[in-house]
Amino acid sequence: MTLFSFLLPLTSLPTLFVEGSPVSMSILTVLLVGLLFAAWKAPAWVKEIGAAALAFSILSIALSWYNAAHALEVCNGDISPALLWGGLKCCVVPLCYGLIIYLLSLVIRIIRKPRL
Repeated sequence: MTLFSFLLPLTSLPTLFVEGSPVSMSILTVLLVGLLFAAWKAPAWVKEIGAAALAFSILSIALSWYNAAHALEVCNGDISPALLWGGLKCCVVPLCYGLIIYLLSLVIRIIRKPRL
């Protein structure tokens, strides 16, 4: 049993990548690589890339909620709660990934901050 196993069931990273929409997760991965590159070559961009990852992950969850609402509308509300919550669980994955990228950008900014 791991430390955070009560928060997130053990799933592989490729499974989470597919559950969280490959398009959104790919864009967030590109932002993560850009963040790591910016930490090395262009530290002034770390804040902006972290904020962009957070904003894109919020946009991704909003689009996922829109798709869920559209599915409810098409089915006239006749969707099982298990199916609905499974879809909402999948739309939270990009949000968690974007928050991790944003927190990483904050840590990089703290480490790279000039000392007095």
